[in-house]
Amino acid sequence: MSFDVVFKRIIKFMKLNPSGNFRLMVGTDSQVHETKTIFITGIVIQNKGKGVWACIREVIIPWKMNYLRERISYETSLTEEIVSMFTEEKKNQMIDIVLPYLYQGATFKLEGHLDIGAGKRNKTREFVEEMVTRIGSMGFEPKIKPDAFVASSYANRFTK
Repeated sequence: MSFDVVFKRIIKFMKLNPSGNFRLMVGTDSQVHETKTIFITGIVIQNKGKGVWACIREVIIPWKMNYLRERISYETSLTEEIVSMFTEEKKNQMIDIVLPYLYQGATFKLEGHLDIGAGKRNKTREFVEEMVTRIGSMGFEPKIKPDAFVASSYANRFTK
């Protein structure tokens, strides 16, 4: 699907229940295989308690990307690429759907999910500050493990 089709589906989903509590989440995970590295970016629109609509984008690099820093940085770049497609105009279109329902409790959040964690045992903890800053600077709220489920769970299942 093109991004225009993805965006139209997100808008259609939001219009089904415009007074909902929406979270637009984008996150990428990767898996190194024998001859390639697979990157999956998940795009998920959730209406809390009312369902989700989701899709993935696959990017295959034809070599083993063994360096963790390189892989995490590329995952973040792929997430940034999708996030950048949600221009101010597109964000405003989504906000305009829920705006008339704010006093009825409607909400809308933008989140960038990073497959990294800050725990002492997590090998990716040294990248947290840099990657969180990158996503945050794009106007999406950065989420790391265990809250980054679009990257660490949804996208992860398609990298195998």
